[in-house]
This record gives sequence, C-alpha cells and structure tokens, in this order.
Amino acid sequence: MLRDARREAYEAKVRAEVAGLAARGVRMGGNAFSAVLLVGGGCADGEPFAAEVRTALAASLDRLGYAPEDWEWLIACDEAGVALAPALIAEAIAALDPTTVILADERAAAAVRDAYADELAVLEDFSAAALAPGALARVRGMRILSLGDFAGALAAGDTAAKQRAWSWLKQLQALGEPY
Repeated sequence: MLRDARREAYEAKVRAEVAGLAARGVRMGGNAFSAVLLVGGGCADGEPFAAEVRTALAASLDRLGYAPEDWEWLIACDEAGVALAPALIAEAIAALDPTTVILADERAAAAVRDAYADELAVLEDFSAAALAPGALARVRGMRILSLGDFAGALAAGDTAAKQRAWSWLKQLQALGEPY
C-alpha cells in the first residue's frame, strides 16, 4: 500500500512538472519515465523527428536492448521555432531524468551544450566537452551523445554517415533498465 502511494506521488510530481514545462513552451512526449531522451532541434512535418529519423533511432534503440516504448523526446525550440532558454532545457531534462540523452542534430547539441556549459567545461576530453558528434560525454549522471547531422545523412542516403552514427550509438548499450 505504501509503495503504491509513493508511486502515485511520484507520478503526480512528474505530471505537474511536465505540465508546467509545457505551459512555458516546452514540447516533449513519449514515456516520461524512460531511460533514453532524444533531443531534436525542431519539428519535421509537425512531428518531433522526421519519419526516417524516428524509424532509424527506434530500430537502433531496439538493437541496443531498449524496450520499444523506452524513450522520450524533447524539442529544443518552441512552436515558433525560437530556441528554448538554456535553463529551461536543463530543467526539462532534469524533470524527465534520463540516463541517456541522444542529440539528433546540431541545433539540439547547441541547446544542450548551452544548458550544461559549466558541467561540460570541466570535462578533460575536449570532444566530449564540445558535444562533438560521436564523443560520449558524462554529465550529471547522464550519458550524452551527439549524432551530428543524423537527419541530413539519412535524407541524403549517406551510407558511410549512417554507419558512423550506428558505431557511435553502440556506446549506449542499455544499462539494464528498468532497474
């Protein structure tokens, strides 16, 4: 009984945080209790990610050991296309509390780079600190990986770039979630 009450309280807290963020222009969706957060820089045809990006990332996560429903998404700009403030991005990521963050494009990488500038600045690995494509950064207990221009590579049919992205994603094997 106590466990159920705690769970309900936790779910209510997350619902309230997500509703508050949405009221301030943050667009997010998916399973808010997921281990994986996909961050994109903008929408494609009203969707958070272009169809080929969604398909490729879902297939990749499946191959890495994540359940099909075990991801959530966040867009780094509001409906008008204006970049969210760094503090708001950091607050949204903290509310969603992922263990793994995948940056689907450079606009998303720039937003997260700004949101965690202080934490990234102290990393010894310059590539990780810059959130360079393929470099794995560890910040606030999260693994953060940028895929560079993943959508552009898919749209162009760039096989080498797709293989490179897959090799980067292999760094993000499932950690045994759910715990």
